[in-house]
Amino acid sequence: MAVYTDISEVELAQFLAGYDLGEMMSYKGIAEGSENSNFYLHTSAGTYILTLYERRVDAGDLPFFLGLMQHLANKGISCPLPVERRDGSLIGEIAGRPAAIITFLEGVWVRRPTAAHCRAVGEALAGLHLAGSDFALKRDNALSVDGWRRLWAQARPRADEFEPGLVAEIDGEFDAFAAGWPDDLPAGVIHADLFPDNVFFLGDRLSGLIDFYFACNDLFAYDVATCLNAWCFEKDNAFNLTKGQAFLSGYESVRPLQEAERQALPLLARGSALRFTLTRLYDWLTIPDGALVQKRDPNEFIRRLRFHRHIGGVSEYGLGRS
Repeated sequence: MAVYTDISEVELAQFLAGYDLGEMMSYKGIAEGSENSNFYLHTSAGTYILTLYERRVDAGDLPFFLGLMQHLANKGISCPLPVERRDGSLIGEIAGRPAAIITFLEGVWVRRPTAAHCRAVGEALAGLHLAGSDFALKRDNALSVDGWRRLWAQARPRADEFEPGLVAEIDGEFDAFAAGWPDDLPAGVIHADLFPDNVFFLGDRLSGLIDFYFACNDLFAYDVATCLNAWCFEKDNAFNLTKGQAFLSGYESVRPLQEAERQALPLLARGSALRFTLTRLYDWLTIPDGALVQKRDPNEFIRRLRFHRHIGGVSEYGLGRS
């Protein structure tokens, strides 16, 4: 569910008075997502998405997120474009929440990605990395290694309740990151959450990227590793080499990886898998059943973490294969 704050027609009409979008025709909550409240919004000027930013999103980060979308759209990346208010700002307030209106992208996200979808995502991710190179604002990745440590400190006392032995296993992961996590690879703006539900397609054609609310500055190869986790595993958590090869060849057709980035991929993929393990584990252990925030099973990424730990070389992801 992704409508945590409901709004009335009167509240919405007052909010829309700050925009030049004509008359409100209809609005409807969107029952997907896990962070913010989202609504389809139809006005006499067109169709849009209204987002209310909930307490999990720091309002101080909104200029980065919305400014980045504006920057990328102006660079030719197909992504939502924030709509300016009459006063030129991008952020308003409704129902006590910061809120913004963004343009509507046609398309749907694919439940069963093919290799062709994976290649298109690789090309789009590399294009995003290049297009964001001159974006002026900066935002540290709050969910990199230091952020994982903070999450782990809160989840660790009860982690063995989820799976016996998990405490020792994850402690060992942090030891590996302390010894080898790279800090000298090419970096810039990354999406950091480019899962299938954040990419729209019309048939096999990628029509747009959405949900930039984890975007930040970090290693490009870490973003690549996150997409390997998000796109190239099957429902049984088996890695699909054909999809891995398609995704990576798509990426390198736009931005070739440096050799150091290639060699770092197994560790970065482990880190990415741990990041999603920990956010899911924290929610699993701390959010009561029946709460509005969606809880997702950590097992999916625990299994992917274990896969990456035993990777013998980057060819096992499809790099170097024609």
